[in-house]
Amino acid sequence: MNRSEQLSRLQNTEKWDVIIIGGGASGLGTAIDAASRGYKTILLEAVDFAKGTSSRSTKLVHGGVRYLEQGNVHLVREALKERGLLAQNAGHLVKNQSFVIPNYHYLSGYIYTIGLKIYDLLSGCLSLGSSKYLSKKKTIEMLPNVEENGLVNGVIYHDGQFDDSRLAINLAQTAVENGACILNYVKVVNLLKDDKNQIIGVHAIDQETGSVYDIKSAVVINATGVFTNAIMKLNDKVYKKYIVPSQGIHLVFDKSFLPGEHALMIPKTRDGRVLFAVPWHNRVVVGTTDTLIKKQSLEPIALESEIQFVLETAQRFLAKKPTRADVLSVFAGLRPLAAPKEEGKSTKEVSRSHKIIVSETGLITITGGKWTTYRKIAEDIIDKAIKTGKLPYKECATKHLSIHGNQPTNSFDRENHLYIYGSDIPKILELQENEPKLKEKLHPDHEFTMAEVVWAIRYEMARTIDDVLARRVRLLFLDARAAIEVSEKTARIIAKELGHDENWISKEIADFKATSKGFFLSEFRQPS
Repeated sequence: MNRSEQLSRLQNTEKWDVIIIGGGASGLGTAIDAASRGYKTILLEAVDFAKGTSSRSTKLVHGGVRYLEQGNVHLVREALKERGLLAQNAGHLVKNQSFVIPNYHYLSGYIYTIGLKIYDLLSGCLSLGSSKYLSKKKTIEMLPNVEENGLVNGVIYHDGQFDDSRLAINLAQTAVENGACILNYVKVVNLLKDDKNQIIGVHAIDQETGSVYDIKSAVVINATGVFTNAIMKLNDKVYKKYIVPSQGIHLVFDKSFLPGEHALMIPKTRDGRVLFAVPWHNRVVVGTTDTLIKKQSLEPIALESEIQFVLETAQRFLAKKPTRADVLSVFAGLRPLAAPKEEGKSTKEVSRSHKIIVSETGLITITGGKWTTYRKIAEDIIDKAIKTGKLPYKECATKHLSIHGNQPTNSFDRENHLYIYGSDIPKILELQENEPKLKEKLHPDHEFTMAEVVWAIRYEMARTIDDVLARRVRLLFLDARAAIEVSEKTARIIAKELGHDENWISKEIADFKATSKGFFLSEFRQPS
């Protein structure tokens, strides 16, 4: 996947069938769906793939235990089916994760066991394992750092765990392999319309060169997530809110706070939400919150109240208590929830299911949705485009379409940190053999190598330090300090690969340091 090749495809194509605006989960999924059906497809992302919401999830491929409690059986059944397909189609990235719920009330164990048996049943033949009631002793065995005071029993159940932005990059590669043109750093600044006010394409700028393009197509799809409203402003004379952003934050800790293989699930926190502590890349990710916020941003910042809430909840359930000083990284993400009909609804009442809107101009917009159901969302979007008469009918082909890098789950070693590259592992090892200096570790405390940085630039369209350290190699999310320490080293490799000068290097390091500030939890952080 090479950016200059993709740019020349854009320059040499007169008209497309489908233009997709936005390179997150929904946009990339839609590009694969459209291209694999045989439509001429182009996707334009203003920054980098999965720069926003799609790199900042809780790293779960799940049906949503909470939605089951709310009685949303349809949403749960659909998500569980998609979870099973994703585990088959991207076996290198999706793994079976066991979750243990510690119970501090006698009845809870039985109630959750019954609820989770229903969850198992809904997943049918795509189940990842059956849930079981656990004794107090067994619960402590599985969660060695659980708070034992008042503990009466536990329940274990199975869901999926994955790496979100790595999946996004693999989706982009899969789309290209199926004939799509995929570009990052190309921003759509206007919509092109005919004299009947129907959309016939987009006006876009290459953010790297300043080149301007008028790109024509039969269908334009708005998959910009929390930035949906901005595209709608270009589309509608009369403007209304289509999405409301809700913020979720996560704190990352050392593995010692959750030793072993099992994740911890707290079904009812102080404000009635669910909190997870999940093993991820040899660290532990704890979250999340759900806070409606006023304004969307590319780099959302965790609020002091959210940090306190996650820390306090984790301290109540863990024997070794995590403190502010233990936080290796904090990341905030915005969920694009479909706006409620009435003002002032709480986030729990704002719809989690996806919604497809067809505007009078013909623009097709997707709101809501989640990573687990990205494939189904994409299928629904292209089906909708066919229904509106914009595209000739062609059957969806993604149900069993293998994602780039896919390998059966049991065919490789998850102890080796390179497992997330799946079938690309031999090529990365070959890079190291051909250029021995690439065997060197990027940072002494982490397993990532220089070869992965070079690979990201040459074959995964990484253009900046942030692209490499936040979304290709997940160092910024795992250890913000370490990421800053290797920022200059990373900038110099990018500059060498892409032909940039010293000025570019200094500006790039300064930009990355500004971005990474939001991932730090200093003692002196200002309360919001």
